[in-house]
Parts: sequence; C-alpha cells; structure tokens
Amino acid sequence: MDLFSKPKPAEPKALSVTQLLRRMKNLLEVQLGSVWVEGEVSNLKKQGSGHWYFSLKDAGAQIQCAMFGARSRTGSEALEDGAKVRVWAEASVYEARGQLQIIVQRVERSGAGDLQAKFEALKQKLAAEGLFDASRKRAIPVFPRVIGIVTSETGAAIRDMENVLGRRAPWVQVVLLPVRVQGKGAEVEIARAVERLGRWEDFGLPGCDVLIVGRGGGSLEDLWCFNEEVVARAIAGCPIPVISAVGHEIDFTIADFVADLRAPTPSAAAELAVPDGEELRGRLMRSRQRVERAVRDRLEEGQAVLEGLRRRMLRRDAERVMREPVMRLAGLRARMEQVVARRLEGFALRVRELQAAHRGQHPLRVLDRQLVDLAALRDRMARRVAGELEGREREVNRLRGMVRALGPESAFQRGFSITLDEEGNALRSVAGVKAGGLLRTRVMDGEVESRVVGS
Repeated sequence: MDLFSKPKPAEPKALSVTQLLRRMKNLLEVQLGSVWVEGEVSNLKKQGSGHWYFSLKDAGAQIQCAMFGARSRTGSEALEDGAKVRVWAEASVYEARGQLQIIVQRVERSGAGDLQAKFEALKQKLAAEGLFDASRKRAIPVFPRVIGIVTSETGAAIRDMENVLGRRAPWVQVVLLPVRVQGKGAEVEIARAVERLGRWEDFGLPGCDVLIVGRGGGSLEDLWCFNEEVVARAIAGCPIPVISAVGHEIDFTIADFVADLRAPTPSAAAELAVPDGEELRGRLMRSRQRVERAVRDRLEEGQAVLEGLRRRMLRRDAERVMREPVMRLAGLRARMEQVVARRLEGFALRVRELQAAHRGQHPLRVLDRQLVDLAALRDRMARRVAGELEGREREVNRLRGMVRALGPESAFQRGFSITLDEEGNALRSVAGVKAGGLLRTRVMDGEVESRVVGS
C-alpha cells in the first residue's frame, strides 16, 4: 500500500425512494404550509368513509386534493364538478404513489373573500352606530302567548320550531310570515315581514310577544341575505323582542349581532322562546308538597305541646292548668289557619297568573284540573286540622274532669267536710281538742264555727 497516495473519495450515500419522498413532504409542509388555492373542481369522488377526493385545475395545471371528513368541514356543500372555489389547504406528498397533493381543510365559493370584506365593513358601521350595544337588548318574555316566525314555509327550520313549540308549550299561537331565505331579493322580503309583525295592528295580524327570524344551515352565500343592512335595520327598529336563529352554531350573521338574542339553531330558538310546560307542572307539585309538610310540622308541634301539658297538669292548680293550654291551643289553631290560608292564597294567586297568561288556550283544562285538586287538598287539610283540634279539645276536657274529680272540691260535693283548730290546722285526732276551744268546720258552701264543750 502506498502511504503517500491519495485515498479514493467515498461514494455518496443513496437515498431510498421513501426517504426522498419523505424529505420532499417535510419540505413542502414546513416551507409552504397552508395556503389559499383557487380553481375549478373536477373528478369529484365522495367515498363512503366520508373522505372526498377531487382535482383543482385552472387553464395551465391541476393538482390532486383530499378532504378528510368532508361533511363536517366548512363549505363542503360548495364542492361539485365545475364549481369555482377557493380552498384553504396544506401542501403535501402522498408517499405511496409519489404524488403531490393538497389536504383541504376549508372551502369557499370564489368571491367569498369579497363577501367577508362586505360583512366586516357593515359590522363595523352598525357597531359604531350602537346597534350591537347590550344596553339596547330587550329581555325575552317568560310566558309568551303569540310567537311570530319569519322564515321559509317549506324549509326544515319551520318544522323543527313547530315541533319544539308544540312539545314544550302547546298553548302558544304561532304566526308564520313565509319569506324566501336565500337568493336575490330575499333580504327585502325578510325586512318587510319583520316590519309587518312589528306594526301588526296596521296589517290585521295577531299581536306577537316575540319574533324568531332565521333559517337552517347553508353556505355563506346562502345565508347572505341575513347580512344585508336592510334586514339589520328592520330587526333593530322592531318594537317586539327578536331572536335570531340563522344556520348552525358556527354560523354568525349581522342579524345575530343586532337581535335581542342569538340562538345557535332554529330549534334552540324555539326552546329559548318558551318555558317547558312539564317543568312548570313539576314546580307546582313541589310547592304543594312544601305546603303539606308545613301543615304536618305544625300539627306535630301542637301535639308535642299538648303532651307536655298533660304530663304537668296534675301537679298544678286545675283552673290555671286549663287556662294556659286552652290559650295555647287557640293560638296554635289561629297560626295554623293563617299558614294554610297564606299558602293557599299563594297557590291561588299563581294559578290566577297562569290563567291570565294563557286564557283561551289549551292549558286551561290542565289548570282547571289543578284547581280542582287544590280545592280537594284544601278541604282535606281543613278537615284534618279541624279533626285534630277537636280531638285535642276532647282530651283537654277529659283531663279537666279528672282534675276536678280528684281535687278537694269534689269531696265537699259528696258531703265530706274538714275541721280546723284555732291555728288553722286540720283536726286529725280527738287528742287535739281542748274544752272551750274554737273550731271551724269547712263544708261545700262555707264554714261553721263551734265551741268545744267537752272531749
């Protein structure tokens, strides 16, 4: 071996195909990242797995696209062969085929960027005028009787709202003003419908307590009529509280910001507009149970008082013993009657309020049954209270008779007497009598004095 000869250069290490494609993929994903790409859709294929594949092309080139879980992606409804779209996508490489592709995350129809700019400009303008301020928002009535709805009469939104209202509050009257909810001129129809319901007397319509304005989901273009200024100003000027229910939970429109309340969906708007009838009935039942418990507690308290009085009765003067429990019994009776009266008045007032709110509607039959049950409960409670009080009075009278029977007055009435000496001590033996001494004999109706002649 020649120590002074130059070593041969090492051959460069070759990359495998997988390594090369992986480097290309990493380079694209890191250096290029996610970008907006605009073009025409072609060769759209919707797989049963939920993943969609298509090409995006223009006059000079095309690129393969993949959209995983497409149905849940924003704007997927815009994808169809021949459609002009903008996609937010990440450049990548499909290693198994060595194929350049983009992974689509969001789709917009071409021109959606201009619509977004119009949306932001109108939003800033109306916000500067104070139309979005929380101070001008009105509360939604708790018990509305008439609800106005502005939406399409053929869409799924009106069916969903009617189903929710019929289930939660069947007494509510629904007034539908059908309008177009997309397309040119739809915004004018919506604004006019809101104005008509706000001036219901001028148009011979029922007076509404709250309005629901909206439609089901769709693309930005489909929902655009709810981003028009004429709709926003009609909602802001409506004298009736307005709930906006446009699209799905992720969709926001100018109408949502102007309305008194925004609902994520039309069904949610119906739930926010009315109370749950089943919950109201449950509250009435819980109030009834509280009244029954209060009366029962009062009766148990009165019984405990009477038991204590009975245990102490024989150790005290009969008249004083009877006077105190009688007064306590009268006071207890008065307090129980007041408690029952107040509770019943509260129930009656609540029932009258519900009757006034829903007079002439279906729930009156339910309320009538509640009133009958309430009257029966009141009668049962009154009979129970009266029975308990009469029983306690009979017991007190029996004890009073016992005291009188066992006391000294009863012995006098049977012919017995008691003889006292000059010092007032009871005479128990002949040995305690002295000749010439003064004696007093007590009988039922007084005393007799006598002088001892002999013993």
